Amino acid sequence: MSSMTEKEFNERGKDSSNDPMVQEQDVFVDDEEHDIRYKTLSWQFVSLLMIAEIVSNGMLSLPNAMAVVGIVPSLILTIFFGVFGLFTAKLLIDFKLNHPNVHTMGDAGDIIFGPVGREVLGLGTLIFSIFATGSELLSGQLALTELSNNGLCATFLLLIFSAVTFVISLPRTLGRLSWLGLFSALFITLCGILAMVGSRIDAVPGRIINATASASFFDAFLAITGPVFAYAGHFMFFILISEMTRPQDAMKAAWVLQVFSTIFYAVFSVVVYVYLGSTVASPSLLSLSPVWSKITFAVGLGNFLLSGALYSHVAAKLVFVRLFRSSRHLYSHTVTGWSVWTLLCFACTAAAFVLATAVPVFSDFVGIAASLFASWYTYGIAGFFWLHDAYHLGNGWEELKRRWIGTTLAILTILAGAFICVAGTYVSIKLIVEAYQSGLAGKPFAC
Repeated sequence: MSSMTEKEFNERGKDSSNDPMVQEQDVFVDDEEHDIRYKTLSWQFVSLLMIAEIVSNGMLSLPNAMAVVGIVPSLILTIFFGVFGLFTAKLLIDFKLNHPNVHTMGDAGDIIFGPVGREVLGLGTLIFSIFATGSELLSGQLALTELSNNGLCATFLLLIFSAVTFVISLPRTLGRLSWLGLFSALFITLCGILAMVGSRIDAVPGRIINATASASFFDAFLAITGPVFAYAGHFMFFILISEMTRPQDAMKAAWVLQVFSTIFYAVFSVVVYVYLGSTVASPSLLSLSPVWSKITFAVGLGNFLLSGALYSHVAAKLVFVRLFRSSRHLYSHTVTGWSVWTLLCFACTAAAFVLATAVPVFSDFVGIAASLFASWYTYGIAGFFWLHDAYHLGNGWEELKRRWIGTTLAILTILAGAFICVAGTYVSIKLIVEAYQSGLAGKPFAC
C-alpha cells in the first residue's frame, strides 16, 4: 500500500470531511522560531542510528545459533528475516507517511484498535525500550568486567556504565545524537571485523562444524531467536522518522539498514562459527581468546553506550511527547520542560539499571519482552497497518479483494508475528523455570 501525498489527502477531504484521517498533522511542527527543532535528521544519519541500535545485540548471538542448528538453516533464517524485516519496514513507513501524526506504536494502535490499542502498544513500547536499555547496560558491564579482569564489583561497573548512559541520553532531539550514531555504527562494525580476525588467529583445534544439526523444538527455537530478533528495532522507526527533515526518504534508510545488517550478520556468524566451531558461546565475544576478547569488547563498548542511551532516550521521549504534545514545553527551553525531560531520562535509565541488577535471569526476561512486543512491532503488526490503510484509503472490502496478494501477505505477516510471540514467550518462560530449578539463577545485586 503506497503512501498518500498531501494533495491526495486534500482532494480526498473534499468528500470526506468527517474522516479523522484527513485531520492528521505532523507530530512535530518545524518552525525556525522554536528553540528546539526536532526535524533535523537526514536519512543517512537515520540509517546509522538504526545500524547502531540493531546490529549491537544481533551480532553477539548469531554464531551460537549456528552451532545449534547448523550453517545452512541459520543462514537461511538470517537472510529470510532480513528480507522479511525490509518488507515490514516498508509497511511501517507507508503507514507513517499516511498518518504523519503517528509518533509511536501507541499512536498507531489508537488508529487501528482505538484507545485500548493506544495504551497497550504504548506501554509495550515503553517496557521494551527499558528492557532493551537494560540489555545494553549488561553488555557494557560485561565489557568493563572483561577489561578490568573482574577488578571491581559488577554492580558498581553497571552503575558507572548506567550513569554515563544517562548523560548521553539527555539531548532533547535525536539530531544531537546523530554524529554519535556514526561512531557507534563504526565501532560495532570494527568490533565484528576484529572478532572475525581473532577467531581466525586463535581457531579452536579439532572443532566441530555442521552444515545442519538436529535439535528439539525447544533448543531449535531458542537458537533461532537470534536471527528472529536480530532485526528487532522497528518499534523505533516511527520515532526516528518523525524527526527526519524528509520522512519520504525513510525507505532509503531501511534499505541501508537491512542490506548491511543481513550481509554483516551472515558473514560474521559463518566466519566465527567456522573457526570456533560448536563451542562458540553467546555472546560470541566471550569465546575468543582473552586478548582478542578484551580488544573486541573495548571497541564495542562505545556502541553499547550509545545504543543504551538511544533506547533510554526513546523511552523518555514517548512519555514526554505524550505529556507535552502541542505544548510550548516541547519546543522551548522552559524549566518545566527540561526538568521533566531530565527526570524521565533518569527514571528510564534507573529502571533499566534496577532490572538488570536485581533480576538474576534478566536476559530471559528480555526474551519475554522481545517475544511479547518486538515480535509484533518488527513483524506482525505491519500486516494490520497494510490492511487498515488498504481498507480505509481504498474501497473497503472490495479493495482488499482486488489486492488479494497484498491482503494474503498481510495476513501471513500477522500470523508470523503471532507464532513468534507465542513460541518465544514459551521458550523464555521455560528457560526461567529451568534456571531456578537447577540453581543457576544468580542473586540480586550480586558482584
